[in-house]
Amino acid sequence: MAAYQGRVLITGFGIVAQALLPLLLRHLRVPCTRITVIEPAQRPQLRTWMDKGLRLVRERVTPSNMGRLLVKHVSVGDLLVDLTWSIDFFAIAQWARDHGVLYVNASLESWDPSEELEDKPALDKSLYSRYVLALRRLPRWRGAATAVCDHGTNPGLISHFVKRGLFDIAKRSLRAHANVAHRRRLERFMADAAFGELSRELGVRVIHCSERDTQRATQPTSPDEFVNTWSVEGLWEEAVAPAELGWGTHEKRLPAQALRPRHGPRNQLVLRQMGLNTWVRSWVPSQEIVGMMMPHGESFTLSHALTVSTGGGAIYRPTVHYAYLPSNAAMISLHEQRCCNYQLPARTRIMTNEIVAGEDSIGALIMGHRYKAWWTGSRLSIREARAKVKGVNATAVQVSAGLISAILWMLDNPRRGLCFPEDLPHDDILRLAAPYLGTLISMPVDWTPLDNFHLHFGDRPLSQPDRADPWQYRNFAFQP
Repeated sequence: MAAYQGRVLITGFGIVAQALLPLLLRHLRVPCTRITVIEPAQRPQLRTWMDKGLRLVRERVTPSNMGRLLVKHVSVGDLLVDLTWSIDFFAIAQWARDHGVLYVNASLESWDPSEELEDKPALDKSLYSRYVLALRRLPRWRGAATAVCDHGTNPGLISHFVKRGLFDIAKRSLRAHANVAHRRRLERFMADAAFGELSRELGVRVIHCSERDTQRATQPTSPDEFVNTWSVEGLWEEAVAPAELGWGTHEKRLPAQALRPRHGPRNQLVLRQMGLNTWVRSWVPSQEIVGMMMPHGESFTLSHALTVSTGGGAIYRPTVHYAYLPSNAAMISLHEQRCCNYQLPARTRIMTNEIVAGEDSIGALIMGHRYKAWWTGSRLSIREARAKVKGVNATAVQVSAGLISAILWMLDNPRRGLCFPEDLPHDDILRLAAPYLGTLISMPVDWTPLDNFHLHFGDRPLSQPDRADPWQYRNFAFQP
C-alpha cells in the first residue's frame, strides 16, 4: 500500500503497543514524527522512538480529560489505536465516530473496571451486558468512520480461525461425502459465506478458543509479584470476572451457578463464579489441556454470529468459550492472587528478554462434526517472535498481528462503521496477519473430552459424564 499520510495516536504503551509500533512503521510507512503515544507510566522502551521524533504525552486518559487530549493529536481520517486497559470503549469509540477518526482496539474495556468488580451482580459486570449495548449502536454507526472492536488474537483472529476451520472441514467433507443434497448445501453456504448455516450443516456443536502458553524465563517468579506475558491488569480483570460462555442449542442441562440473561440475544450464560476458578478440558497441538474459562469477547460475538434463527427464535447455536492455560509464571501468580484474596500485588512484570524457550499456541477447536474435532490456529515460538519484533514475546506479536491486519483492512475500508471481527473477510485478514503467526495449522483431531475422562469421586452427581453425547458441556467441565 502507499505510505499512510495521516496521524497515528496510540493510547497506552504496554507490551502489545511495543510489538505493534514496529509493524505500523513497517506497513504504513508513517514517520515517527506523525505518531503520538499517551502513556502515564515510565516506559524506557519509548526512548528509541522518541529520539526518532515520536511524541509522548505523559497523562492518564480519564472521563474529564479524554476529549481535550484526543482532539490535539487526531482529526478526520487519522488513526486511533486504543490499547489502554482502563479507557471506556463506548466513550472513546463514540468520540472517534463523532470526529471522523478511524479506531481499533484489542478488547472492549471500561473505565477502571477494578472499581466495580466487587460491587455489582454477576450479570451487571459481565461482558455480555456490554456487548448487548454495542449491538444496539450498530445501526447508528452505519456509514461512519470505521471502528474495529476486539481485534487482537482473541478476540480477533480467533474468529477468522473459526471461519477458515469451517471451510476446511467443509472442503474435506465435500471430497468424502456422497450425499448430493448435503454437498449442494455445503457448496451454497460456502459461496454465500453463510457461516452459521455452514456450521449447522457440518454438525458443529462446540467451539473452544484453546490456548497454551509455554514461554518460560530464567528469572523465577517471586511471591510478591505478578508475572505474565501480556497485560497483568488485563489478566487480573478476566480472572476475577464471572465466567461466560456462548450456550449451544444442543445442551441438555445448565451448569451450576448459571444465569441466563433476560435481555439481548440471550446467546450466553454468565456463571456466578470467577473465570480463574472455572476449568474445562480442551486440546491444543498436540495434547489435552485443562484451561480456565475466562470471559472473552469471542464467546459472545462468535456464538451470536453463528446462531441460526427462525421466527420462533434460535434453532442452532454452538457452545463457544475460552480454554486458557497461561504460562507457568502466570499460573503461579494467579494462585498467589488467590492467597491474597484476589488482590493484585504492587510488583508486576511482563516477561520479554528473560524468556529462554517456549511458544504460544492458540486456535479454534471446532467439535462435533464427522471428524470429531478440528484445530485451526497459530503456533508461534519465542525464537520466531524475536525474528519479527525484538524485545517483546510471542503472545504480544500474535496480538499485534491481529491489530495490524485490522488496521490495514480499515485503511482500505474507511467508512464501514462499527465492526466486530466476524464482519471482516477472514481470508484477507489471515493473509495480512500470517507473517507474524509462526506455523499456521488446520488439521483434524481425533479427540473428545471423554477420551481421558477419569471419575475420581463417583458419588458426586455433578461429576458424572454424559457418555451418550460427548459434546455436552458437563463433559468438558473439570471438577477437581
